[in-house]
Amino acid sequence: MSTPASNGNGAPLIELRGLTKTYGKGDAAFQALKGINLEIHQGEFVAIMGHSGSGKSTLMNILGCLDTPTTGNYLFQGIAVEGLNPDQRSLLRRHALGFIFQGFNLLARTSALENVELPLLYRGVNRNERHALARKALASVGLPTKERNTPAELSGGQQQRVAIARALVTEPGTLFADEPTGNLDSTTTHEVMDLLCKLNDDLGITVLMVTHEDDVAAYAKRVVRVVDGLIESDHINTSRRNHTP
Repeated sequence: MSTPASNGNGAPLIELRGLTKTYGKGDAAFQALKGINLEIHQGEFVAIMGHSGSGKSTLMNILGCLDTPTTGNYLFQGIAVEGLNPDQRSLLRRHALGFIFQGFNLLARTSALENVELPLLYRGVNRNERHALARKALASVGLPTKERNTPAELSGGQQQRVAIARALVTEPGTLFADEPTGNLDSTTTHEVMDLLCKLNDDLGITVLMVTHEDDVAAYAKRVVRVVDGLIESDHINTSRRNHTP
């Protein structure tokens, strides 16, 4: 069992046991994951690394309840996720998880405020409360004056901050970031990673991030490297890159 960062404080937030994922059947079958064992505790910042085709994105999709394993067990707060139906997995995503994507995934013709409000709209939150919570989330990522701007009127870094605010507006305990700096320059990458570190350090949000870049993984507290569908290494990042206090 992969547990180098286990702090001994109760059961893990996430536990994977013998997790496999196979696409296709017969001669066309491809095994993307070949038996993953992993534990992640509340409050960790974990970078999942690997080259294209390593299985890291498949692993992240399963962790984020966007896909299901072929065999094995996935426990989230003790709940057997592989046994949930699609509606139950959707509820888990909606109420416990937040997502940040490389491509931002913002609606082009709507304001930053409206983009951040979307998860609350799906929850049925009333208009006034949605506005208040979205404004709070935008302020928390340093964009209190950009709520009326559309994505086209924002820089790449600002768009990613809006996407982070959208992920935070439902106050999830766990944040999944899939190549969150892939479309950003080096200066903006540092700003976004600095923000993720603060969310982890100051608010205790668990962050799981997929990346293939060593300089981005350097911000994480723990690095898990996936090669050919298996965990090759799993270690505490003793030289974690400092972020702005």
